[in-house]
Amino acid sequence: MSHLTRRQTLGGLAASAAALGLAAPAIAQGRKITLGALPFTSHAGTFVAAERGYFKDAGLDVDLRFFQAAQPMAVAIASGDVDYAVTAISGGLVSLADKGAIKVIGGALQEEPGIDGQKFLVSDAAFQAGITEPGMLDGKSFGVTQAGSSFHYMGSKMAAAEGISLSFKPLQKVGAIIGALKSGQIDAWSIVPHIAKPLSGSGAVHMIGNVSDYLPDYQVTTVFTSTVNAGEEKQMTQDYLAAYSKGVADYNAAMIARSGGEEGVNEMVALLHKYVYTDRPLEKAAPSIINGTMRINEGAAMNVASVRDQLEWFQSEGLVDADIPLDALIDTSYVETAGA
Repeated sequence: MSHLTRRQTLGGLAASAAALGLAAPAIAQGRKITLGALPFTSHAGTFVAAERGYFKDAGLDVDLRFFQAAQPMAVAIASGDVDYAVTAISGGLVSLADKGAIKVIGGALQEEPGIDGQKFLVSDAAFQAGITEPGMLDGKSFGVTQAGSSFHYMGSKMAAAEGISLSFKPLQKVGAIIGALKSGQIDAWSIVPHIAKPLSGSGAVHMIGNVSDYLPDYQVTTVFTSTVNAGEEKQMTQDYLAAYSKGVADYNAAMIARSGGEEGVNEMVALLHKYVYTDRPLEKAAPSIINGTMRINEGAAMNVASVRDQLEWFQSEGLVDADIPLDALIDTSYVETAGA
């Protein structure tokens, strides 16, 4: 069940003020903040809001800081080096929340029926040996960045559903996992489609299943901040979420609804190319960016049921304290929630 929160009420007032040409709240004018991101299409909300001036319109002067994995981003939020970020929930993030350092305040990417989502991949060696479905991976190696990462969660949930066991190999960075999979040093992995599909097209890697078959409403990534920002910087947090959500709405309209037609898609792809697949020309990057299209939650709505399931998995694996309550991890006062 969804409910209207204080953030949405204030967001509506802010939109009314903007329509009347009023300035952004004085408290936020020129406020410098740092945003954490990964160079993935799934972070489009941040990129669009930055490129189209939505953060600036909200009175926020933003710097982007890029990371290679979720847990270092959580540490940066806790230390105050980064103010807001979008990433998957990790064991490190949960532990920092338990220490009172960070809060999940919204949802971002989510698996959704009818939208092509994350894929299970295998190396060519594993595929040639006859592994063509996730349930055939019993005893095989599965790449993760760190223990307690989203990759670990996805692999474990699939393995539990299939009644098999996996050998998880922590390789720290996504690039290292890709290299290990292509060379056959690991057997399997799971990742968003804009990475999965090009890898599969190369012939060195093969797609064998969908994450959504095992986690149909998985809240893949979340929006989070420090406990200080969530509790004491409410206006700044509301302004950040309003601007970010406007970027998300633009992305969904262009890439999911295709309300701007082919021209709208091309314009969005060109914008995202400044941040995603920057090492290749636009014409070669465009198919991968388009392949990565997944709906990002409007208004940063959060699937609390999925977040709860993730917390319970971390606890069942002994990766975090078994006594951590859900409300230590999340602050539901800013966005609509589902499955609470």
